[in-house]
Amino acid sequence: MIASVAVLMLILPVAGALLSVALGRRTRLAALVTTAIAAALAIWLTVSTYGTSYTRMLWHIPWLRGIVDVPVFGFLVDPLASVMLLVAVPIGLLTVLFSTAYLTDKNAEHPVGGEDYGRYYFWLLLFIASMVGLAVSPNLLQFFIFWELTTLCSWALISFYQNERSLRAGFKAILMTHVGSGFFLLAILILFARTSSFEFSALGLLPSGLRSGVFILLLVAAWAKAAQVPLHTWLPDAMEAPTPISAYLHAAAMVKAGVYLMARTMSEGWGVSQKACLLMAGMALLTILVALSFYFVQDDLKRLLAYSTIAHLGYVLLGVAIGGLGSPLGLRGGVLHIICHAYSKATLFFCVGTIAYVTGTRSISSLRGLGRSMPLTATAFFIGVLSVTGVPPLACFWSKFMILSGAMRLPGPTGPLIVTLVLCETLISFGWMLYIAQKVFLGAPLTAVEVPADPPLAMNITLIVLMIGCVAAPFVGMPLVQLIGK
Repeated sequence: MIASVAVLMLILPVAGALLSVALGRRTRLAALVTTAIAAALAIWLTVSTYGTSYTRMLWHIPWLRGIVDVPVFGFLVDPLASVMLLVAVPIGLLTVLFSTAYLTDKNAEHPVGGEDYGRYYFWLLLFIASMVGLAVSPNLLQFFIFWELTTLCSWALISFYQNERSLRAGFKAILMTHVGSGFFLLAILILFARTSSFEFSALGLLPSGLRSGVFILLLVAAWAKAAQVPLHTWLPDAMEAPTPISAYLHAAAMVKAGVYLMARTMSEGWGVSQKACLLMAGMALLTILVALSFYFVQDDLKRLLAYSTIAHLGYVLLGVAIGGLGSPLGLRGGVLHIICHAYSKATLFFCVGTIAYVTGTRSISSLRGLGRSMPLTATAFFIGVLSVTGVPPLACFWSKFMILSGAMRLPGPTGPLIVTLVLCETLISFGWMLYIAQKVFLGAPLTAVEVPADPPLAMNITLIVLMIGCVAAPFVGMPLVQLIGK
């Protein structure tokens, strides 16, 4: 039963993608139904496998018989995979729902005709399917296949408008993330050559020096995918994508795949050298601070949120590194941050999408006093800001608290140094994000935005669900992350 549900959860978005090509202008309902069923199946799968680790291997690679005599492709559903499923599929559903209102000829920023619906929903639903396959991958080979599919989908969606800026951004994204894919493939080749296995656990069979080398190869792949310094510049440029795609890309998909790889690798329990973990932690802190420095020169709301995403992915990798340094609480906090950040950042991106839909601009300097005409959007944006910056009792407070508590359990000066830097970043980020929020939504409206706006119902429903998610995410994720490593 569980295997059948997992297969169906993967097949449904693919079927929806194919229907999108066939249905053309009428594709929106089919996309919404297939993703809604997939989301329901993801929730059912999480509940039915709670507290267990379910693995079902289904398919061989025929030409590897004699070397690998066990099935290579299948499904792994455990607490870590469940966290990723609860991010990728429900937010995928909300992205489809929001898109039904956003992707129309009434969009003030980017009017889109029905002739483009099929192409858009095909790549979006394939993106969701790729994230499902990645989340439940039982080994590195299957993980890599779906990893590459997410790259392909993100390239197509970033380039969706097919103007010069979007085409350049899509090309840059696929080029830079493929740098990481090359390191990922090399790691798999070394692992298979030395162990004749693609299993995550096979990394523990390597000699310690080679194990650290393979781990660093995977880390470089994660840096590229998760837009970490120095491979971060593609993500702000990727804001040329339609805003619902930016929301899914940042909250639940492409970039989360990179940090999920490291969480999956570290949670296997084999020893990683202290130097490799310190490298991961150091680069995460560097990324957090570099991203923060770019906040203050952004006039595009989406680019500001893009740099915020880069910093928060650094938080996840920081938590994973703290786990590798000997504090499991840090690892669990990093995994919890995946789901907490997802719902917080999706709230902010969809708010920006609503603003751009109504006003035709994302420019901070051109927006003022929107709270009067868009009270629901203003409320959601402020909740998103408070949540993503870690104000209790909202989502990211709990994950940041776990990461910092884990850091304080480390011996020597490492823990206090991490806590000091993170708290400084948190305070500055909170102050700046709150300043931007009040600048955009409070005060006297500018002439350009004085007209009262009534965003479509689908947008408002999306924002309401995500506001609930900003409160509920840690309470859903906490029981799952407590099971990791047990």
